[in-house]
Amino acid sequence: MLCFDEFGPIEVKPYHGENWRQRADRIPANYTRDKGVRNLLAVLDLKTNKMYAHVRKRKTKTDVRTFLRYIRSLYPLNERLYIVMDNLSTHNAQDQRLWYQQNNIVAVYTPTSASWLNRIECHFTALKKFSLRNSNYKDHKEAGTAIRRYIAWRNNHTDNQEISRIENKIKLTI
Repeated sequence: MLCFDEFGPIEVKPYHGENWRQRADRIPANYTRDKGVRNLLAVLDLKTNKMYAHVRKRKTKTDVRTFLRYIRSLYPLNERLYIVMDNLSTHNAQDQRLWYQQNNIVAVYTPTSASWLNRIECHFTALKKFSLRNSNYKDHKEAGTAIRRYIAWRNNHTDNQEISRIENKIKLTI
């Protein structure tokens, strides 16, 4: 069972808040989004509690399919994957559903306006705290590196008490 969602938009701007990282000494970025935005496409494997993610400029149907093709490659093709996701048009288009069927994937859609039912949502809070808060990245490459470093650290420390505390504040108990 996997949970998939997008996180973003991620902007190049100063983010306020506490963090384990020291405050950057750069000149503050402006707020005009002249460097554009990025989106994080992420999957949480509920069995292993591992997160996989890619930073993309957009979250089109093609971007989603490319990312899910990567996720599909991590598991044997004869293993059916159940992926919980919202019913955004880039996930629920007819050609996407056909692609899921051809690749032994079952898409489980959350109800409209109930994305909080997706278990990956509470993991984005910890990601934001440890990689974006109290930061002032100079470009998207630097922000993406910080996000990737956090996810690698998180996957190696799935039993960390601080992460569990943050996630449990938001997690829905079913």
